[in-house]
Amino acid sequence: MTDSDTPAPRDDGLDLARDIAKSYRGKGSPVPPSGKRRVRPAKPARGARDEPSLLADLLGEVVNDQGWDERLAAQRVFTDWATIVGPEVAQHSEVIAFDDGEVEVRTDSTAWATQLRLLAPRIVAKLNELMGDGSVLRIVVRGPQAPSWKKGPRSIRGARGPRDTYG
Repeated sequence: MTDSDTPAPRDDGLDLARDIAKSYRGKGSPVPPSGKRRVRPAKPARGARDEPSLLADLLGEVVNDQGWDERLAAQRVFTDWATIVGPEVAQHSEVIAFDDGEVEVRTDSTAWATQLRLLAPRIVAKLNELMGDGSVLRIVVRGPQAPSWKKGPRSIRGARGPRDTYG
C-alpha cells in the first residue's frame, strides 16, 4: 500500500466546532463576587430598541466575521451527499475525504464504483454549482477493500498468501 492509497483523515466538522468554541472562551462576563449584587443596566424603552434580527442572519454574520464560510461550504459535501447524488447512489457510496478540490468517495461494490466514475463529471458540475465555481476539481472513486489473506491461523510469515498453496 503506497502513500497515495491511504485515505486522508476525515474532516467531519469537529475541528470547526472546536474553533467556534475556542473563539468564545474568555469572552464571557466575569462572575460577580458572592455577597454583592450586580447592578443591571436600565433597559431602554420598547420603541428605542433595534428591530429583532433573525437568528440565521446573526449566525451568518458570525460565520463571515470568523472566516468559517469556506470550511462550512466544504462540509456540505459530507452533509448533503444524498441530495446531491440522489438517495439510491448515496445508499451505496459515502464521501470519505475532501481536500484541495478533490472529493474521495468509497463505494460498497465495484459496480457502483464504475457507475460513480461515469457520473463524476455531472457530480462535479453540481457540486461547483452548490459550493462555488472551482471548489471541486475532481472525484476519486474507490471500490470496496479486498480481504487480506496475510493474517489468520494458517498464514506463514513472509509468504505470498493463498497463491503459495497451489503449486
